[in-house]
Amino acid sequence: MKSVPTTLRQLMRDRSAALGFFLVVLVVVAAILAPWISPHPEAVWDMNPANRLKPPSRTWLFGTDRMGADIFSRVLFGARITLMIALVAVGASLLIGVPIGLWAGWSEWWIGEALMRVSDVFLAVPQIVLAIAIAQTLGPSIENVILALSVTYWPWFARLVYAEVRALKRETFIEAAIALGVPPRRIVLQHVLPNVASPIIVRASIGMGFTILTAASLGFLGLGAPPPAPEWGRMISESREFLPETWWYALAPGVAIFIVVMGFNLLGDGLRDVLDPRLRRSHDR
Repeated sequence: MKSVPTTLRQLMRDRSAALGFFLVVLVVVAAILAPWISPHPEAVWDMNPANRLKPPSRTWLFGTDRMGADIFSRVLFGARITLMIALVAVGASLLIGVPIGLWAGWSEWWIGEALMRVSDVFLAVPQIVLAIAIAQTLGPSIENVILALSVTYWPWFARLVYAEVRALKRETFIEAAIALGVPPRRIVLQHVLPNVASPIIVRASIGMGFTILTAASLGFLGLGAPPPAPEWGRMISESREFLPETWWYALAPGVAIFIVVMGFNLLGDGLRDVLDPRLRRSHDR
């Protein structure tokens, strides 16, 4: 696997990947600095009916919502919730799917095949449908959204790692290590895992965007963070009864979702080109 500086230099040569990287960094920085760059941090949680549904202006950059809260400030603080949900959900999926994929791909026991059949069952059902069913059963909360996303996304990592490990087992250096009597755990940790790290990173990057979009969909359906949390999907859902007059109500969170999802998708595509030499050579042709 390439070093981080080398990967970043190659990534910046691709305009689309550089744009994705910039958008992701922009959203992350905005989320971190939300309490300081928000023009009305006090208006994120408090209701002020006197400022209800005001259009964009110098005072209210993105206008106000039905409770009189500043939409721009809520979008900034909503980035914190959105990124936190995506990071924890993708991280939990990694912790579940990668070990299962390594075990199933390396082991010849029936347990490995059984785990893959379980992952196939999850993959057979659309993720959004399964996530809605789980979130609806558990009730609306950030924790339940994370749980629903983690349960539905780990099979993607398991199946990816399983396929990569199966292919690596036929490589000469792995067969040589087995012939020399190297313990299987050492082979998996020192030789197999580093070689599957690149596709895992790419899948995680693209998965961040997809997870954010799914989390926003759950919020739109009322299954995400409960009010008054500034969750982007719920903000769009609340704006429906005031459209089209209050167009700014849905525009701000909608654009925020578009920017962060596009950023992670462009970044993931760029990482795939940089970290997968075979794909890069096919593009060069």
